[in-house]
Amino acid sequence: MRDAGREVSLYRDALPVASSAALAAQLLGKQTSPTQAAVRAERMLRIQEALNTLDPLDREVLTLRHFEQLTRAETAQVLGIAEAAAAKRYIRALKRLKDVLADLPGGLDSI
Repeated sequence: MRDAGREVSLYRDALPVASSAALAAQLLGKQTSPTQAAVRAERMLRIQEALNTLDPLDREVLTLRHFEQLTRAETAQVLGIAEAAAAKRYIRALKRLKDVLADLPGGLDSI
């Protein structure tokens, strides 16, 4: 079994930059028809733009929780912060992402 307490970060200084493309793809899921693929590509671009406006730590929290599927405790440990702080940062990052998406042309309805 995996023990988050025994993990050693490969990154000695700054946190790794979360890939907005990978996170956007994870958030959108998969669609198959040509029309759906075109809509998905446009949505992915909008989400990437929104993610790129976020603070790198906010992107990292979203990546750890959604892409890596870490718990609050594991996320906190990776980031080197308290669990409560990680939970608050996650909620704030989601709210910031929602606000940025709402401000894009077409708003959240187009996503």
